[in-house]
Amino acid sequence: MAGADAAAVGYENSALNTDDAIATQSQKLHALIDGEWRPHRHDAVYRVDQGRRIVASVPNGDADVFATPLATLDGPLYLLYVLHTPRGEARPGRYQSPPLPKTEVLDWLREFSSFLRADGRFDLWAHDPQADATLVWDRHNLLFAYGPLERFEAALRERGFDEGDARAPSPHEHRYRSEFDDDARRLMASQTWSYSPLRPDDEQ
Repeated sequence: MAGADAAAVGYENSALNTDDAIATQSQKLHALIDGEWRPHRHDAVYRVDQGRRIVASVPNGDADVFATPLATLDGPLYLLYVLHTPRGEARPGRYQSPPLPKTEVLDWLREFSSFLRADGRFDLWAHDPQADATLVWDRHNLLFAYGPLERFEAALRERGFDEGDARAPSPHEHRYRSEFDDDARRLMASQTWSYSPLRPDDEQ
């Protein structure tokens, strides 16, 4: 993924989610409301930034939102797992996968969807070099898409997204959940990752 400005996966629409109320309670992102920290759920919105990128929300941290625009890509795909706040499963750093078929990436997203939804210790990138397409799902449940923007926008609109301003609440906090430590270890063992240190803008 060297040289990628910011990283992509194909997905055919399928349900990765559990009950919506359960998903909301297990949010990785909380906002301060009336003096109390509460789970934050983004509205399903996106905006196009000066024709350069799409910034979209990831409501409930659903992995299929990350995957939806990538259904328009062919692959092979690279994953970049940016572990900025580990809980003993590995050292902080950037973990890049080898090139993967789209079907394998989709299976990986399904397998770890609960962890990806509920825990804020990572950012996840994906990249399709043939399409020059990059997708980034960050710790604030925001999605940054670079590449074939018209295709990505059409996929989001088909999913029910409207134009709007996706941004993190202020103030907010992130949740790193001990109940997902085993999933985090399994995720680290799931690929033959290539390691590189965190960059300054990766730091929590």
